[in-house]
Amino acid sequence: MILEHVAIWTYQLDKLKRFYETYFEGKAGEKYVNRRNGFSSYFLSFAGGSRLELMQMPDIPEHQNDVYRQFTGLIHMAFATAGEKEVDVLTERLRADGYEVIGEPRTTGDGYYESVVLDPDQNRVEITCLPTI
Repeated sequence: MILEHVAIWTYQLDKLKRFYETYFEGKAGEKYVNRRNGFSSYFLSFAGGSRLELMQMPDIPEHQNDVYRQFTGLIHMAFATAGEKEVDVLTERLRADGYEVIGEPRTTGDGYYESVVLDPDQNRVEITCLPTI
């Protein structure tokens, strides 16, 4: 089996779409709009075949989680780069563009080199490369 897609609710549909297109090379399909219930969405495709669905609807409540702490449920998405240099470059590009880096580039105990940034909705996004062990 493959993981087909992950979905995110947002109040900033176009801003979030631009973020994943600009920094993570996502390719957005056509915007879907259901005028009856106010739902709209984009599917973004990525190089490995996975997709991200960004969804917006007026009555969805805001989450109550503290983004600086861990909590149960989906906690992050990870995008793999070609290597450590690319992790560093993209992390600094995001920082320079005003996005918050909450995990500086480092090698984890299981061999991943990664950083963690917050997207415009404060979802955790790992920037990583394949483990070196």
